[in-house]
Amino acid sequence: MLAVGLIAALNGCGAGGFVPGGPHTISAQTLDRIVSREAAATKVPSRLILAVIRAESGGDPSAISRAGAQGLMQLMPATALQYGITDPFDPESNVAAGTRYLRDLLARYHGDLRLALAAYNAGPGVVDAAHGVPTFPETRSYISRVTAAYRTN
Repeated sequence: MLAVGLIAALNGCGAGGFVPGGPHTISAQTLDRIVSREAAATKVPSRLILAVIRAESGGDPSAISRAGAQGLMQLMPATALQYGITDPFDPESNVAAGTRYLRDLLARYHGDLRLALAAYNAGPGVVDAAHGVPTFPETRSYISRVTAAYRTN
């Protein structure tokens, strides 16, 4: 199981807030099933999807960031709408949309993982304006955390 080794790291909210009364954990088996399905559908590696989930929400399906990003993969409301998601706190919908968004960013940046992750974190407009990874410490730290988790999982 992909998530069994990560379940301790995937519990809790590390994104700044959460939906009151929302489910704050997801079972390893459920997460594995969702991630495996989306990885097969999009050809995005399961390990990468799990690394993004870990960095974005700590595995809390009801996480909300200070910027308003929501759910496991911390989708901004406009991104959720763009990918047809009406409930960003539904783990299946959130991971499906977040994985498709990640796949689209990887395609946009010709497979460059650093640029795709920078765009996932800071937005593609910021990456395009910077002509690369922006100098934001948060974005650079995010890229390091996700790539380290991706390589070690």
